[in-house]
Amino acid sequence: MTDICWLSAADLAAAYRRRELSPVTVVEHLLARIRALNPTLNVFIHVDEEGALRQARQAEADLAAGRDLGSLHGIPYGVKDIIDVKGLPTTCHSAVLKDNVATRDAVVVDRLRKAGAIPLGKISTHEFAIGGPSFDLPFPPARNPWNLDHHPGGSSSGSGAGVAAGLFPVALGTDTGGSVRNPAGACGVMGLKASYDKVSRDGVFPLSWTLDYVGPLARKAEDVALFLGAMTGSPPPALNPDIRGLRVGFVRHYHEKEIPAGPETAAALQTAADTLAGLGATVTDVELPSLIDFANVNRAILTPEAWAIHGQWMREHPEKYGRFSRRRLMVGAFVSAEAHVRARLMGARLKEKVEAVFDKVDVLLLANAMNPPCRIEDEEAVALNYFQHARAPFNLTGHPAMSVMCGLSASGLPLAMQIAGPQNREDVVLNVAAAYQKATDWTDRHPPLTAN
Repeated sequence: MTDICWLSAADLAAAYRRRELSPVTVVEHLLARIRALNPTLNVFIHVDEEGALRQARQAEADLAAGRDLGSLHGIPYGVKDIIDVKGLPTTCHSAVLKDNVATRDAVVVDRLRKAGAIPLGKISTHEFAIGGPSFDLPFPPARNPWNLDHHPGGSSSGSGAGVAAGLFPVALGTDTGGSVRNPAGACGVMGLKASYDKVSRDGVFPLSWTLDYVGPLARKAEDVALFLGAMTGSPPPALNPDIRGLRVGFVRHYHEKEIPAGPETAAALQTAADTLAGLGATVTDVELPSLIDFANVNRAILTPEAWAIHGQWMREHPEKYGRFSRRRLMVGAFVSAEAHVRARLMGARLKEKVEAVFDKVDVLLLANAMNPPCRIEDEEAVALNYFQHARAPFNLTGHPAMSVMCGLSASGLPLAMQIAGPQNREDVVLNVAAAYQKATDWTDRHPPLTAN
């Protein structure tokens, strides 16, 4: 059997029901791996060993007695530390909330708990999902398991790094400008930002009410689908990897003209497009509004909304924030209400233009990041990383978008593409991801990292 740490949630569920594995065995195995690797990877802020083992024993007893809650019963997962888990810290990776303990579960955690899933603990994020990677916070930043000197993406950094390193099969992240898809791409896993308001944000510390999303990260498309179903309180999308006849719009101009991608990324995207065409899809070039328009609108919406949340704390205790957070949050103090309203109106127009493209195609294929992950301590390169990407459009338009690994650089770092679909058509996005997963071996690649 494949090592437990690399089994998907779907594989674990099947193994439980064949009595080949038990929730206790799996949780104990992953906790041992966390103890071995977390001092290097900094994925966890808080490991709930006692709670996870207690829930695993209960799940094992339930399954043995025929009390089966479904496919997620006994499945362990990680929770980004801006999402509440009752009785566990929600620090947002910040000194501001270092003593904060959640008094209730976020809605997504409550739904997963009712489905029998087991949270292993709280995992690293950029401070308040905006300031990082930082070295002046109470907890160190997560590291990329493919190369510890490189950025794991953010702000759901621990989510991407932990899934890639085999610390848990699935993690919850949040996405305001790409913060599920960025670490998914940088760490070589899958990450889905669903349609706007499809997943509840109740119990999630906000960054921007207009642009925030909650989404799952996993190594396999079927796990993303399973968790999405539970998180939305609906049946998971049924995956169909047959994409013959599907119309794929290749947004080539983003990485060839607007923000020229590195040659390895460009080649990987072309190979991905050719692979989908080889599976029977019709791939044609399409154009979306300029990335600079999306970036300007997103910034004029995000920054004042973030300042409205943090302004009072920033005025009273600026020293409790990290340097990156102070710099990024203070911008919002200078954005007028008029600018914010105009940005919302412009956003509606941009959304209409993207909707018109979906009249011609079924899904979009486009870049995620334009280059492999940079070195984590290179502040200039990290700053560029957060501008040189194509993720922000879909936070504004509300369309589902997913990061999927599509290559490795010559230096062994992951490369990724995005698949985006029409509103509330996560099933189509997941079908393309499943088809690509079946046709390639990227989801079976793991970082050169062991518990030894």
